[in-house]
Amino acid sequence: MASYGVNEDAVARCRELIAARQYVLDSDWGEVQPGADDQNGYLERHSWAEYAAWHLGLTDGANDETKARYAFVYGDFRRVHRTALIACVYRASEWRHKEVELAAHDLLQELDSRAGIF
Repeated sequence: MASYGVNEDAVARCRELIAARQYVLDSDWGEVQPGADDQNGYLERHSWAEYAAWHLGLTDGANDETKARYAFVYGDFRRVHRTALIACVYRASEWRHKEVELAAHDLLQELDSRAGIF
């Protein structure tokens, strides 16, 4: 099983987006989650650093500037999705990636607070 570290740049970027109210509260993450074509299209127009900023996890041992390096996407390359953060918390918890789980949980709480969800 792969192990992951927290991508602090992505956490900071997610916080910026939440503060700017660039989020979606209700979505079907399975339907709007970026697929391979979306990811490739984004990479054609953006840098690897920008791509990385959408992923809360960094795969230990994977090479930078490869898709394998980045995990736990939290948005659609435009906005944070609440359901994506929930999915990150769930997946990280399920596979015992505690640092990523806690980072995603904290971001979810921050989004809920900003949006007035209690």
